[in-house]
Amino acid sequence: MDLIGIYLREAIQESGCPVCRMLKKYEEDIIGQILYEHVNNPSVREKFAESLGLCTYHAWKMKEIAYSNPLYGGLGVAIIYEHMLSIYINSLKSGKNLEEKKCYLCDLVEIKEQHTIEALADRLSELIEDYKNSEAILCKKHYEELMLLLRKRSPKLAGKLREIQIKKLERTKDLMRAFIEKFDYRSKEAPTEREATSVLKAIESLKGLPLEVNFIKKQKPHSIFRGVLLGNRD
Repeated sequence: MDLIGIYLREAIQESGCPVCRMLKKYEEDIIGQILYEHVNNPSVREKFAESLGLCTYHAWKMKEIAYSNPLYGGLGVAIIYEHMLSIYINSLKSGKNLEEKKCYLCDLVEIKEQHTIEALADRLSELIEDYKNSEAILCKKHYEELMLLLRKRSPKLAGKLREIQIKKLERTKDLMRAFIEKFDYRSKEAPTEREATSVLKAIESLKGLPLEVNFIKKQKPHSIFRGVLLGNRD
């Protein structure tokens, strides 16, 4: 197995969605590199300026990472946003409207997400048993994206993944039911750790981790009902 496969296997051995886990680490690593090495890099600063200091999510994520690690502290964030504030002030003075383009980090993480899904699809035949026997559960979004590729490449493997996914979700549901029942006044047992953590696992399996890529809504196709409401009967 190649190095990418090893990284995927390591992510699968953790609880929760392995794709989300890899994206979270990638996002945090990129932000850490910027704060530690690239605060004064002109090309990076230009990318920041295009979106006036990143999107709302990544602006606050950068602040969170910076202030939680004494290696970074607030200096890098201050240098970046002093520059962004200067750009904004100058636009107000000149009377020109600022056009905020797409966030630099959003682009990087979205590309990483695509590459991760494709890499997992390419290597799933080697990793399917690891996934089956682990506590990992692909979130709904990443499961669906992976299945889109697998149905074209290997319908048999797609069917096997579907069966495993259903069993994992049913197991989580059973643990949640046990957790709920332990709060009945007649119960003499306290919830186990697995039962308690099943609540978080259920949320993650449906919504993924709180990453910017998981907040992006898919475009919905036009429906007949929507067309009627908008006066479009084509």
